[in-house]
Amino acid sequence: MVHVVYCDNTGKAGEKILDKILQGKKTMIVRGAAGRKIPHSRVFENELLYFMEKGSSKISAKAVVRHVENYVKLDDEEITRVLEDHQSELQLSDKQKARWHKKCLCLVAFSDVEAITPLEFQHQGNMDDWLIVEKIEDVVVGTSVPYNYEKSRF
Repeated sequence: MVHVVYCDNTGKAGEKILDKILQGKKTMIVRGAAGRKIPHSRVFENELLYFMEKGSSKISAKAVVRHVENYVKLDDEEITRVLEDHQSELQLSDKQKARWHKKCLCLVAFSDVEAITPLEFQHQGNMDDWLIVEKIEDVVVGTSVPYNYEKSRF
């Protein structure tokens, strides 16, 4: 499987998250919710991540998953500890730490980041900020297929 990951446009001190990824400053991303939600337990080592900025229609970077940590039913103290333990990789601002202060967390470490020739993303309906697809062509203009939420169900 491959994963399409939306990155917020602003990070710490106005620095874009995708820029931090491409510069090698940010080597881990987090997703969280009150309960298990994609990509929790659905992303694995050696799968590909494709990154795009929110608001953009271009997929412009890719990386390889090197490690995944899934957490459930964390209490407030545990959430803070997990985020702080990985802060050097996550590079979260205080606002982002508050956003991802959730009981269920999925931390995805990646490597081999590279900018790619931008691919035109085919947006469809109510897509989330993390998509799981068979191949990247499934969400690229000209080769896309109707998005199937089967892979997003638990």
